[in-house]
Amino acid sequence: MRLSRPFFQLPLLFDVERLRAEVAALPPEAWVEHPDRAPGNSAVRLITAGGGENDGVQGCMAPTPWLESMPYLKQALAGFGVVWSRSRLMCLAPGASVPEHADINYHWHTRVRLHIPVFTWPEVRFHCDGETVHMGAGEAWVFDNWRRHHVENNASGARVHLVADTTGTAGFWRFVHAPAPSRDQWRTVSWDPKASHPLLTEINQRSPIMPAAEVQWLLEDLKGELALAVDSPEARRRAGLFIQLLDGFVFDWRQLCALHGVDGEAATEFQRLAMAVRDAAAPLGEGLVMRTNGAGALLALEKRVLLHLVAEDAPR
Repeated sequence: MRLSRPFFQLPLLFDVERLRAEVAALPPEAWVEHPDRAPGNSAVRLITAGGGENDGVQGCMAPTPWLESMPYLKQALAGFGVVWSRSRLMCLAPGASVPEHADINYHWHTRVRLHIPVFTWPEVRFHCDGETVHMGAGEAWVFDNWRRHHVENNASGARVHLVADTTGTAGFWRFVHAPAPSRDQWRTVSWDPKASHPLLTEINQRSPIMPAAEVQWLLEDLKGELALAVDSPEARRRAGLFIQLLDGFVFDWRQLCALHGVDGEAATEFQRLAMAVRDAAAPLGEGLVMRTNGAGALLALEKRVLLHLVAEDAPR
């Protein structure tokens, strides 16, 4: 989800000692390799599809046994009153880093990532789009992960953050964007064994075929971000053809939806159209980038749209 600036700090403080005690009590087997296998990166899965040991972002999200063993951390998440998607504890070993990247795939089009640091050090630095912050222990932050970002742990100890994904309610976003009071007026979220906030988790179930209205919305957004890496008559010509191709694709996708519906019975026809557009876009995408993060237009088209048009389990 694109934000108006790289970082937002929320005026909340959490009980660092209680968070650390719950994290420290986790057994070694709770920690698993980062799904991208980045060196020095590991994680504890807290909210996953079905509450199991997986890193998927689709399905019925549920707390894992690890989260159930951490009542204060669970209370902290529930207290936001939002619906949570995939959520984890993320550990960055001493001297390790999160390589620079931008999160441009479909999952991130409507979601933001909340960070609550648990173990951290002044030498840990979070960089996003030219700005750098240190997220202090017990604080709460969101950042624009559509922009290019990376993290460096130059400390002698491991950094552990609670990292949770959400679309956020209207109230949540008003809270994020509101002018922050002075730090001495921030609310401290203390452990309350009688807290009754339910933990809300996503039921992320898509139709086998992406409806035409959503396809059009995604592509209109992509077109609005399109920029030229180097301005030239040839680049402008290819940009115009790229946009025409996307407009035509929307018409053809809508026709297939009108003819077959979105139950997936004609998934092969939809897949054939998506691959034809991908092949036609390949020679046009050279030198076309996304204004937000510089990602190539073809890569953005694939990761935001084309790879998600037909569900993996749709009939073929």
